[in-house]
Amino acid sequence: MNLALREALRAFRRAPMLSALSVTTIAFSLFAFGLFGLVALNLRNALAEVEERVEVRAFVAEGTNPEATAAAVGDIAAFPEVASVTLVSEVQALDRARRELGEFEDVFEAGILPASIEVRLKEGFRDPESVRAVARRFEVYDFVDDIRFGEEWVEKLYKLRTIATAAGISLGITFALVAIIIIGSTIRMAVLARSREIHIMRLVGATNGFIRAPFLIEGFLKGLLGGVLALLLTWLTYQFVGQYVVQATYFGAGMAVLGVLGGACIGLLGSAISVGRHLRRV
Repeated sequence: MNLALREALRAFRRAPMLSALSVTTIAFSLFAFGLFGLVALNLRNALAEVEERVEVRAFVAEGTNPEATAAAVGDIAAFPEVASVTLVSEVQALDRARRELGEFEDVFEAGILPASIEVRLKEGFRDPESVRAVARRFEVYDFVDDIRFGEEWVEKLYKLRTIATAAGISLGITFALVAIIIIGSTIRMAVLARSREIHIMRLVGATNGFIRAPFLIEGFLKGLLGGVLALLLTWLTYQFVGQYVVQATYFGAGMAVLGVLGGACIGLLGSAISVGRHLRRV
């Protein structure tokens, strides 16, 4: 193992330009993958923020006994899908409308807005079926005049999230495959540059494992260095976008480390494929 590591490091010293080109190519391949991941992360966060606003609102008939509405609030809060329940009185509803819709203040001069029970749902229960199921439970209360939950809006949001998830997985796999191909090509250049050495090693009886080891380590190190450089480029892009375009979210520490290790693993895989193909021909 030590011999293989020394050979891999010696390869960096023997061909510094080729090694730098390989690391740079890997870095830009992973940089494109990292940018896609950053976009996917922020899109997911944006959709999650919108999903948090999904709620069911039941309007209470005028003159309803406060004890009945209080009992209903207690029952609804016990639903497994429910995160929180808020009882909004007629006065509170009017104050909120005047505050949020100040330009239409004349409309509220009559001071007539119904009380309502507002229900926010837990994560995992904001899909159309779960929201409809919660809304149907309000039908048992005689004092409920109307139930609103923006059915069409909830369905569109759920479809958008499904499409975004499917597109994210598909594009992520595509970017990863492209990165593997590019990394494999760069390692292939290093293998071809040392083809004579590999042939001599074969003649003296070296095993495939012995020949592969330095190249696998070299591919792993190049992928690791490329991953670190790609992470730096992604961070600089994130800083630029945050300062001049729009505030965004960056990868957490765990995800960043996982991305660098992913680059190293892709480098290892690309190297294994290239070396394996070459050994089958010699």
